[in-house]
Order: sequence, then structure tokens, then C-alpha cells
Amino acid sequence: MSRKTIDQFQRERSDLNELVMKHADLTIQRFFSLDAQTYREGALPRPTKELLGLVASLVLRCDDCIQYHVIRCHEEGVTTAELVEALGVGLVVGGSIVIPHLRRAFATWEELTAPTESEARHDQEP
Repeated sequence: MSRKTIDQFQRERSDLNELVMKHADLTIQRFFSLDAQTYREGALPRPTKELLGLVASLVLRCDDCIQYHVIRCHEEGVTTAELVEALGVGLVVGGSIVIPHLRRAFATWEELTAPTESEARHDQEP
């Protein structure tokens, strides 16, 4: 399976969500609402909830879900160390069969955390 860039993934996800909602009945609408409500700030902070979603997605081996949660973890300010520990839990729970998905999770994280061209140029200036 080829890995989508983050921009491609987000465009496709947005377009397909629009398609789903165009046809959505009450059950689908309520499920999408429940999903959104689940990740709101509560007794657990949003970054923790995203890490939980990431671990569950890794164990279930859902690449789209993994990529979504890695992106959300980044947006929520999860550190690399926190992400690594969470993915380690997912690996232990899921076993070696999750390794290909673990690789793609780290590739997404690398894409998200890589310095932009302007940042790289700025770092090289005297």
C-alpha cells in the first residue's frame, strides 16, 4: 500500500466525509457526532485521548485511523517522546503484526515534525 502525503490524506478524508454526510441518515450523523464528542476535553485532556485513539488504531491496524490520530497528536502538542511511548504500548498489545503500521505512523510523524524549507534555511544562516 502506498503512503499518502499528509495533504493528500486530509483532502481525501474531507472530501469523503462530505460524501458520507450527503447521504447520512440519523444513525450515521449520530455516530459522527459521538466520535467528535469523545475527543473533546474532559476528565482526560485531548492529547491523551488522541494517544488512546492512536494506540487503539495501531492495534486494530487501521492505517487511515493511525494517520489521522498521528496528525491530531501533533496538532494537540504531543511530544515525540510521548508518541513513542504510546506506540510502544500499541506494539506490545498488538504484537509484531502491527510493525508495518508502526513504520507508517513514524513516517507520518517525521513528515509532520520535519523542518520546513524556510526553517532549514534560517537554521543555516550565520
